[in-house]
Amino acid sequence: MTTKAADEALGYEQARDELIEVVRRLEAGGTSLEESLALWERGEELAKVCRRWLDGARARLDAALADESGPEAGAADEDAPED
Repeated sequence: MTTKAADEALGYEQARDELIEVVRRLEAGGTSLEESLALWERGEELAKVCRRWLDGARARLDAALADESGPEAGAADEDAPED
């Protein structure tokens, strides 16, 4: 298993791909109860990493959209010719 610091260094795509592999192994079966529990715990950690990346991306998009619709955007619309 990896450490929390190593998990935090994972990129979104790495964490997602590893999570897909964990799910595939769990769905395939054939693992002992102990192995299944370890895989489940790993999957939970990977899901948290993915969630952090997605939450960060959402916050960046929200900030960009807020900047885009700020007072400057309204002023630019006023200068546009009317149809």
